[in-house]
Amino acid sequence: MEPLLTIQTPETVLFWFLAPLSVLASLGMLLVKKAVHSALLLAWVMVSLAIFYIAQGALFLGIVQVVVYTGAVMMLFLFILMLVGVDSSDSLTETITGLRPIAITAAVGFGGLMVSLLGRATLGREPIGLDAANGPGNVQGLAALLFSKYVWPFEVISALLITAAVGAMVLAHHQRTTPRPTQREQSVNRFRSDSLAGAAGLPGPGVFARHNAVDVPALLPDGTPAPSSISATLKARGDVIDSAQFQLDNVDTSVVEEK
Repeated sequence: MEPLLTIQTPETVLFWFLAPLSVLASLGMLLVKKAVHSALLLAWVMVSLAIFYIAQGALFLGIVQVVVYTGAVMMLFLFILMLVGVDSSDSLTETITGLRPIAITAAVGFGGLMVSLLGRATLGREPIGLDAANGPGNVQGLAALLFSKYVWPFEVISALLITAAVGAMVLAHHQRTTPRPTQREQSVNRFRSDSLAGAAGLPGPGVFARHNAVDVPALLPDGTPAPSSISATLKARGDVIDSAQFQLDNVDTSVVEEK
C-alpha cells in the first residue's frame, strides 16, 4: 500500500537547507549579547517559518507570517531599539534573585511539553496533507476551522495576548515621584556644586578632551595637541595654557614643538 503523502525531493532539499540555519539562528538569538543582533536573527527565523508554511501548502499562513510578524512586529522591534539606542552589550547581572534558574526550568518544561504534544500528534499517524482542507481554498478552509471548531481557543489566546500586552505596559510604566528639573535649575545646580569643573558643560559626543576650557588645546588621536583648536586671538594675547599636563602619556613633545 502506497503512503497517502509523498514528500517531494525539492521540499526535502528545502527543509534540510533551512532547518539547520533556523536552529542555529534560534540558538544565536538566545546567546548573542546585543539586542539588535538578536532581533535580526529572530527575523530570519520568522522568514524561514514562512517558507516552511508555503512549502507545506499553507499559503495564507506563510504570507501572514511575512506581512504581520516579519514586516510589522520585527520592524517595530528594530525601530524601538534604534530609538532607545543600544551602543554596548546588555548587562547580564540578575536584578531579581533566582530569576535565571526559574527561566531555565520554565524553558525546559515548555520544550518538553511541546515535544510531547508534537509526538502525540505525529507518531503512529499517517500524514494526509492539506489537499482536503484546501479544497474550497486555503483561506476559506482556515477560516472554517478557526471560527467554528477552534473558535473558543482562538478567543482565549486573543484575550491572553491582550492581557500580556497590558501587563507589559503596566510593568514598563514609570511614575516620576519628583518633578523634572528645569534648565534654569540645572544651571544653578552646576554652579552651586562642590566643583566648577562641569559648570561650562561637558564636551560634545565624539570629542576626546581632558579639559573644557577654551584656552586649552584639544588632543589629536595620537595624544598631541591640535594647534588649530585654539583661537588666534588667545594666541596673540598669550593666554594659551600649556597642554602638557593634559596630554596622554608617552607623547613625544619634541615632535609637537617642531610642528
